[in-house]
Amino acid sequence: MEQINVSHIANLNNDYLRGIEFYKQELSILQGRLEEIAADNTGKEVAQQIEHFQNQFLIHSNYLDEIKHRIKSDIKNIGQQLHKTHVFVTEEAVVEYDNVNEQYITEEKIFNDLRHEFNRFAEKWM
Repeated sequence: MEQINVSHIANLNNDYLRGIEFYKQELSILQGRLEEIAADNTGKEVAQQIEHFQNQFLIHSNYLDEIKHRIKSDIKNIGQQLHKTHVFVTEEAVVEYDNVNEQYITEEKIFNDLRHEFNRFAEKWM
């Protein structure tokens, strides 16, 4: 079985954890702006869009929590492997990292699309 150096994976995992915290804070800010819009606008059209964004924010918050949990699990797994090898991890750990990496990158793109969609909505109703 091939062994892979872990320093790159560890650095990216830490970057992703910081990114998740950033997006969680961003969700709080967007939720606050959404509440302002909801307080100022009571029309049916706005209410439907507000509900849409509330649902999307909740979905993204939960998904970010899931990714964070997987990253922390990866970090623990990598730590256990490093305790044995001191520098390398198994190929399975790298495959798991790649899966989490792909999920994070995808979530980042979808989140940014949602943020742009929300900002267009907020521009119209604030």
